[in-house]
Amino acid sequence: MTRALSPQANFSIALVNYKSLELTRMCLDLLQEGLQHSGVPIFVVDNDSGDASTEFLRTRQGIRLIERKSVGPEAGSMAHGKALDCALEQVETEYVFLLHTDTFIYDPSVFTRMLERCKGAKEVAAVGCLEQLDRGLLRSAWRLGSRFLKHYTRRSLRAMGLNAREPKPFQETHLKSFCTLWNVRLMKQHGLRFQMDDRNPGYELQDRMSALGYRIDVLSPRTLFRYLDHIQSGTVAAMGGYAGNHRRSRMYKRLTALTSLPKQPFWVH
Repeated sequence: MTRALSPQANFSIALVNYKSLELTRMCLDLLQEGLQHSGVPIFVVDNDSGDASTEFLRTRQGIRLIERKSVGPEAGSMAHGKALDCALEQVETEYVFLLHTDTFIYDPSVFTRMLERCKGAKEVAAVGCLEQLDRGLLRSAWRLGSRFLKHYTRRSLRAMGLNAREPKPFQETHLKSFCTLWNVRLMKQHGLRFQMDDRNPGYELQDRMSALGYRIDVLSPRTLFRYLDHIQSGTVAAMGGYAGNHRRSRMYKRLTALTSLPKQPFWVH
């Protein structure tokens, strides 16, 4: 049975919109349906979209819109991180959940369950998942094994003085921001923010929190995806950035079609 959210839930939600009208609309529809009467603040940062999605957000009820104006060309991840920092400045709750507009929350008890992971003697800085998809056991094992072989093959070639690419880590180590819980109190206590280097938002933050001795709690994809769906790079797919037969384009079309269908209430199981 789905657990009800407390009317005094001590968390906010922050997401960034950039030219993704339909994704943002669906994401907010599901969020607001599941969070009604909870009083949870939903911050939406429009990242200088300048299109119909901006106009939609200006008239959307129940959200706190922040319109960020860019100051020149920016890498996508950098712009996203700066937008999250704009929301962080206004968050007054102890925790904030970062979501992507291509994250569809079908069961809002995910918020309660992730907050429960913050209990314990050692303070938790963040809760999230290392993968953006639930690939299942076999595909995950195959992916890890192939990345392991590629990593050590490149290391061996470079050790022999041969030309080879820099080996990438074969294991994911950083939480992915499509659905991640962060302890705002700890962040502000240490003067930290989401974008602190040229890597993905939150990566440097996680490293510094770990160095300070705080715990980073990791959920398995199997656990997290019981409550939600995520279209990896869904905003790129929505803007036509992939070919029509690309895996991510197919996923975008499938999930948006499913999301448009009538659903049972969250509390019916």
